[in-house]
Amino acid sequence: MGLLIALLAGASVTGLCYGVALWRSEARLPPDLAVALEVGATRTTAVGSAVDRLGMRWAPLVLRLMGPRRVARIRARIDRAGNPGGLTVDRYAARRAVYGALGFGGALVMLVEGRLLIAALLVAFGLFWIEVGIWAAVRERRTAIERTLPDFLDVLAVVVSAGLSFRQALDRVAERYEGPWADELRIALRQMDMGVSRRDAFDGLRRRNDSEQVAQFVSALQQGEELGSPIVDTLMDIAADMRRTDAQNARRRAARAVPKATVVITTFMVPGTLALMIAGFFLGSGVDFGTVSGR
Repeated sequence: MGLLIALLAGASVTGLCYGVALWRSEARLPPDLAVALEVGATRTTAVGSAVDRLGMRWAPLVLRLMGPRRVARIRARIDRAGNPGGLTVDRYAARRAVYGALGFGGALVMLVEGRLLIAALLVAFGLFWIEVGIWAAVRERRTAIERTLPDFLDVLAVVVSAGLSFRQALDRVAERYEGPWADELRIALRQMDMGVSRRDAFDGLRRRNDSEQVAQFVSALQQGEELGSPIVDTLMDIAADMRRTDAQNARRRAARAVPKATVVITTFMVPGTLALMIAGFFLGSGVDFGTVSGR
């Protein structure tokens, strides 16, 4: 047992020294991996960059093991998350390799020592840590877009009613906004500048965003274009529907919060309050508990 732990510790130290030496020596990567490492480098953190550099050599192997279908799903999820921290599919694979090695290596050590819970947590870290980051980024991005979209549509309707075409108004308003929704619009506008039709560009915008309101906006816009309805009225109707939906969702969240608050109150606050009241009653009564107990 002790020999196995020593071997695992030695392997861990060797891997750490190799990683540090690789980082300090600026070892050259193959050209394709070097390009993959440069993509998004300005948006990632120092820790993320170090992890990417350590795992980039193993990224092609991880991608082959994942298979093309899963890689396509991961790419779509990263797009929906807005490429947080410059994350790409190659960086995802590199981090998956590093986190997996750390998680499973640490889990093996904990299993040898009989610490099953810590081993399970380390395995979960290796498998799901990067997935948790993507999931959180998708939720945060969706919330930011849905918060911005109704006001954006109101401003866009005003600009269109002032006499600009929809394409010009979209470009003008997008310049005044910051955040994920403005970034998505700039991507769609750039695609239209390159010859992509407006319908295809907005279909791509809908696919890149896991948001019901974005899907509603694109569908209503395309339907209004097909039916020939005024674009200003369409934009105002979409904004009103989104605000109505937000109000309904807020009421649903409030309704779901009431039972949760009731459970917390009845489970923790009521027993605690009763305990304090009983303790205060006995302490304030001046009863000698020694005489009560017969001592």
